[in-house]
Amino acid sequence: MATSLQPLLSNDTITEQETFGPNHGIEIKNTSRGFSWEGGQADAGIETDAQIREARYQPDTSTAKDPNLVQWEGPSDPGNPMNWSLARKWYITIAISCVAFLAMFSSSVFAPATGYTAEEYHVSELVMTLGTSLVLLGFAFGPLIWAPLSEVYGRMTPLWVGFVGFTIFQIPVATAHNAETILIFRFLIGIFGASTGATIAGIIFDIWDPVTRGVGGAVFAVATFVGPVAGPILGSFIVESKLGWRWTAWLTFIFSGVCAIIGITTIRETYAPVILQRRAAQLRKSTRNWALHSELDEHMPTWVDLFTKYFSRPPQMLIKEPILLFMTIYIAVTYGMLYLFFFAYPISFLRDRGWKNAGVASLPLLGLSIGIIVGLGIIAYGTKTHFARKLKERGSVSPEDRLPEVIIGAVCLPIGLFWFSWTSSPEISWVAQALAGIPIGAGIIIIFLQGINYLIDVYMILSNSAIAVNTFVRCITAAAFPLFALSLIWGRTCKIEAA
Repeated sequence: MATSLQPLLSNDTITEQETFGPNHGIEIKNTSRGFSWEGGQADAGIETDAQIREARYQPDTSTAKDPNLVQWEGPSDPGNPMNWSLARKWYITIAISCVAFLAMFSSSVFAPATGYTAEEYHVSELVMTLGTSLVLLGFAFGPLIWAPLSEVYGRMTPLWVGFVGFTIFQIPVATAHNAETILIFRFLIGIFGASTGATIAGIIFDIWDPVTRGVGGAVFAVATFVGPVAGPILGSFIVESKLGWRWTAWLTFIFSGVCAIIGITTIRETYAPVILQRRAAQLRKSTRNWALHSELDEHMPTWVDLFTKYFSRPPQMLIKEPILLFMTIYIAVTYGMLYLFFFAYPISFLRDRGWKNAGVASLPLLGLSIGIIVGLGIIAYGTKTHFARKLKERGSVSPEDRLPEVIIGAVCLPIGLFWFSWTSSPEISWVAQALAGIPIGAGIIIIFLQGINYLIDVYMILSNSAIAVNTFVRCITAAAFPLFALSLIWGRTCKIEAA
């Protein structure tokens, strides 16, 4: 979210074999595990006991059933989130997508306030650009806290603890009397806001079956990517109004507070192992049978396991796995461009075209939002067509079957950049330059979503570790892009920046 997905995803932390975007429960046949810098299997030297423990979460049908093991009471158990009503699933999906939207919205809404706060606190604009970069830096480090907690305490506890902290830390920003306060609490906003990317993709995975999961994932993906695009647009109008730049934080606080109250009071836990653990605890009390237990009670992840999954194994994989390394770099640069354009668009239309109102100058960013929706449509169409054809021909699909959409995105993005560059002249209609956002947005979303899905399909049981390092590198890269955006744009031209 932050990605998350995030997937951000953002991001973007995902449980094993989860996928973002339109995906229809098609069996994945892994054919890409044999490549590494050192030769041999991709997971050579990285396999740990944690992987074995993860596999044990699936019921073992090869052995006699433990009479004291608490499991679902048949395939129609109403306590299983997969069996909840369609209306309830959609309510949860929309509610948590709003939460993801606000977290990502907050990451960029401060961007239009950069110049105003720099002038008010007598610091350079580069310093106040950190107000945007530090949130993204928080998104990089936050999942290292929230993702392990979600495997022990479920989705809801880390999600709402983090989101409440995210909401509260808007207040010091809104009432700040110096630049240091803004920067410190913007970083904390990123740390706590990262709980959304670390848990929401898992919630989608918990409640939707493989056939319908793509629809819920698409809603989450739209919220995750439209959020940061909406931030500069609304933020520009706020900072130029009588409200002033402080209301970029107050507005986020108000809407986040409302969402937090509604979510905490109406959304129950969705993580099956934790639900069964709580059911086992209730049954022990009611039946006085202290032998009753759940799978999670038997195989609770240790902190050593979690450290291996989220801290130790990811950097090893990044170094040893060329697929992971190159795809991570590609996704990171692409994602960073999104935040680069939050500064490039207003400056291009204000400086080069002479527009007077920053809010109006940010409206062409809507082209990016349209492109994001178009990109999701391309992914959905590809899933319905060539995925279905491959499944019919071979009975399964491979990770490489996701790459045709990535190729489309890889073509759309440079076309959009070239388009934006060569239509930035004041002599050319602003409409032409604004429309360049459509291929740019489509390229970014396609590369991001299908790139993440490709990594998940390649690394399967190790996908959590692969996505963890991808999220970290991506958010670090995105945090760096705004820092050189101002000097790059003002020192040269938007044509050079886009090129």
